[in-house]
Amino acid sequence: MSAEGLARIRFARSPLWEVTASVRVLKEPGKHPLHHAWRAQAQARLDRGTTDLSLLFDLIPTPSRILPGFLAPVPAGQRPTLAEELADLRSVPEHSVRAMIESAVRTPSEPVRRLHADPARELPRLAEVIEAYWALAVEPWWPEMQDLLDQDVRHRGALLVEGGAARLFSELSPAVEWREDGLRVRHRYFEGTHVLDGRGLVLVPSTFIWPVVFSKLEPLWPSALRYPSRGIGALWAPKRPASLDALAAVVGRSRAVLLAELDVPRSTTELARRTRMSAGNASQHLTALRAAGLVAVQREGRYVLYSRTALGTGLLAGAG
Repeated sequence: MSAEGLARIRFARSPLWEVTASVRVLKEPGKHPLHHAWRAQAQARLDRGTTDLSLLFDLIPTPSRILPGFLAPVPAGQRPTLAEELADLRSVPEHSVRAMIESAVRTPSEPVRRLHADPARELPRLAEVIEAYWALAVEPWWPEMQDLLDQDVRHRGALLVEGGAARLFSELSPAVEWREDGLRVRHRYFEGTHVLDGRGLVLVPSTFIWPVVFSKLEPLWPSALRYPSRGIGALWAPKRPASLDALAAVVGRSRAVLLAELDVPRSTTELARRTRMSAGNASQHLTALRAAGLVAVQREGRYVLYSRTALGTGLLAGAG
């Protein structure tokens, strides 16, 4: 990793990668006990669906030594939508699609053979299959997943500020080790050396890949390292309903709900999404809570985050 490579490290989240990684969880449930609660609900929803998902499932071998790179191109921005990533998928060159299938899928099924034979026709079909899978198995949980991934990126960014690249990579994963000339990443099936080009390295937190990491090194895209996000264990835990009636009677239900959501620092956008308020409405209530000394504002990079003050926490606890 050169100085230029270090200078071009960035973070991105990838809904399309979460699709790919979640299929691995469904196909190997015994290896992913952290996601048992999600798998049970997602599988029940998939069983009621009518779309044939075999093309997507057949492209993801288990155990996953290599995954076809076109399934999840490296995001060009920090927070792409699924639609934007599917547009990138549909634009992968035909010869690259064929080469990636040949390297990853040892015994291709009939749907995979059709994709190999005519990528231009079948990639749009694959995108439709992914959209159907997303709607059933990922989208219902995506708001909570987004919050988790965004919090992870903010945490990693703070580590970079506090201790530089060495601190960032030393806490990324037990499989990643920082060395003076770059990174040592432990993979089960491969070893070798890869020199980063001028496009740097994209770090992609993921909900579904704990405890391993995935390196993405195809020349079509910047190099990427996908690693497990923090806090995955609590993601699928049942949410305990908060009893906010007493507090709501004093400050109003919207402000009580916002105060309860600030168990960790959150942005206005996150709070609006979690509470189903408009961003403008949430902002007005947060301004009032701040004026009363119940919340504080802090800035982390380009994020403006709200957190409960000691007074706010005491008020919430006192209300039960």
